[in-house]
Amino acid sequence: MTTKERFDPTDFEAAPLTRSEYIQTLIHFYRGEVSRSSIWRQRLDNTTNWAVVTTAAIITFTFSDPFRTHVLLLLSNFVILGFLIIEARRFRFFSVYRARVRMLEENFILPIVTRNLTSPKHDWRELVAMDLDVPKFKLTELESMALRVRYNYYWVFSAIGLSWLLKTWLHPEPASRLDQWYAHMGVGAVPGWVVLSVGLLFFFAMSLLFLMAGRVPVISEDEIHGFETDRSHWKL
Repeated sequence: MTTKERFDPTDFEAAPLTRSEYIQTLIHFYRGEVSRSSIWRQRLDNTTNWAVVTTAAIITFTFSDPFRTHVLLLLSNFVILGFLIIEARRFRFFSVYRARVRMLEENFILPIVTRNLTSPKHDWRELVAMDLDVPKFKLTELESMALRVRYNYYWVFSAIGLSWLLKTWLHPEPASRLDQWYAHMGVGAVPGWVVLSVGLLFFFAMSLLFLMAGRVPVISEDEIHGFETDRSHWKL
């Protein structure tokens, strides 16, 4: 038999897969998707760590001197917002691979474990194959930001907001009345009401994202329940 006859490319397409070949292929595919999902999960943790460390450093630096301006705390919100945008983008990629992992676990691994070889979703193979052919994000940018705000960043922004209120109350000298506290909020020619309004507007926007992640059914599915439960996330 010649080399050409032994490696005829039409043989692979014509020969049906055996049961063991099919199972081994899916197992290796599952391991690969778990690995990619874990890598993106680690990248999410790194971004959150950056935000927490940056917040702690700015708060410590601002409170270390009574005459350091409280505006640093307000400006730090925009630094943390940058981390939030980066993490939201990473979370969109994470959700792609995690959705495939969950689809395989629910429809391939689970039937084997229970020895009931009937997949809960009859069309899961077509959905996974389509997602491999034309990958699709399972979340929009806004949905991804809302989820990351709800899980992590709302509490970081809250810590900054409380620190700003405490800073303006205590420094440069402790305020004994509300009008003194309000006077501390001003920065140069910028009156206190402008600074306070900007801070409240920013926190209000984050609060809306927090509520959005918890009340809208499409994005209230968290990392445990899975984004693959809604099949519209898979289809083009």
